[in-house]
Amino acid sequence: METKDLGVVHPLTSVAWTSNISTCPKDFTLINITEDGANANFTRFSMKPSYYLCYSKATTGGMVVSDIRLIAEKASIPHGYCFIAEHLEPRATVSKKKRVCVRVVPVDSVDTAILDIKLTAKSKMMLQHYTYVGDINGYVLWCRKGQFASTTPKTKPRNFSLGLRRLSLELPSVPQPLQISNPPQSPQGKLSHRRHPLHIKESLEKTADSSIQGITGNLVMLSMLSSFVSFFNCFYLFLGDVIQYFLFHLSAALDGVPFSLHPKFDIERKPKTQLNYQLNNIRIKSLQDIENEYNYTFAVEEFAAKGNRPRLQISTSAQ
Repeated sequence: METKDLGVVHPLTSVAWTSNISTCPKDFTLINITEDGANANFTRFSMKPSYYLCYSKATTGGMVVSDIRLIAEKASIPHGYCFIAEHLEPRATVSKKKRVCVRVVPVDSVDTAILDIKLTAKSKMMLQHYTYVGDINGYVLWCRKGQFASTTPKTKPRNFSLGLRRLSLELPSVPQPLQISNPPQSPQGKLSHRRHPLHIKESLEKTADSSIQGITGNLVMLSMLSSFVSFFNCFYLFLGDVIQYFLFHLSAALDGVPFSLHPKFDIERKPKTQLNYQLNNIRIKSLQDIENEYNYTFAVEEFAAKGNRPRLQISTSAQ
């Protein structure tokens, strides 16, 4: 039965399977009899351990059941739904031919939820104000949806001053009509009373035009900023897709291509004696050997500079 406190209907916060009253959790209501007077045991036609449906309306968790469905064994669970919990005895198991799944959401995010569930045996019996959910193990599952009164207190919106409202990133609100806090004093001299209200009207129009121009400029800047952010996000996604495409095809092109090192550079296959022989054949030149090999007397250049015919001189280092 529905739990009501001073006319307030509480929604369901959880639905589960249970073997009997001893395994039924605290604050849960066990459905042991259908609306047409039959036993609500889901294994009444078999020798398996019995199990029943139970539900809770405790509002301590801040969550409510917004919808309930029956899905087949091979069907995928809808997005945002989950299978109901099982509080069973060790040997008891729930049939997987049809499974009960619910959608649990925060209590402040919805106005309507599941207020009650009932079972009837397979017959032509109809329940008023209840919605047909489906058939499961010889029973018909019904649910009642409706609005509920939330017991959790909601925070009241704060009133922001005009200065804080200008500092916020939200769109500016509709400009309020201008009010004159300090009306200008009546001019002294030759100004008539007829010209005085015209002067005030012109100043008010100028002030209103400047405020409208400022609001329009803020709107244009916000629209340009949002366009730039959306363009950057699209470009980032496109660049990531291009990089993934090239990496995939590059790795696919190199897969299965055989390669091997040249025997000359394969150090692991060479014997150590051959490596030592190659290292021993390396001749290390001294500084004197290098100077003798690259010695140059510049005799040709000296005789060319003097204008004489050069004579060949054989250096001792060349001998």
